Amino acid sequence: QVHLVESGGGLVQAGDSLRLSCAASGRTFSTYVMGWFRQAPGKEREFVAYISKSGTVTRYADSVKGRFTISRDNAKNTVYLQMNSLKPEDTAVYYCAARSTRVVIIKSNEYDYWGQGTQVTVSS
Repeated sequence: QVHLVESGGGLVQAGDSLRLSCAASGRTFSTYVMGWFRQAPGKEREFVAYISKSGTVTRYADSVKGRFTISRDNAKNTVYLQMNSLKPEDTAVYYCAARSTRVVIIKSNEYDYWGQGTQVTVSS
């Protein structure tokens, strides 16, 4: 089992950058693939980014491709989401998620563990 805690959210202006972090408990972090999702008010939770166990494979939603970068540091049990050129439509609660698997997964219902979320608000 893994416990996830997100941090790094906040209120920024359009065009600014933020880096979210997701710290995981346990000694088996490197056995989990990790994902970032977000949920805006009144909308369903949507996929943002995915990273494989080793960090060599990543996937992004089209809406963030070229602006967001997912990375991980297995020695620190942490996954990151670097968000550049933020837009008001990026405003949402951002969640990290984990699953012990080998495959690429971008559907929220395929992840087993979730953090509590961190709010990102982008003003225009």
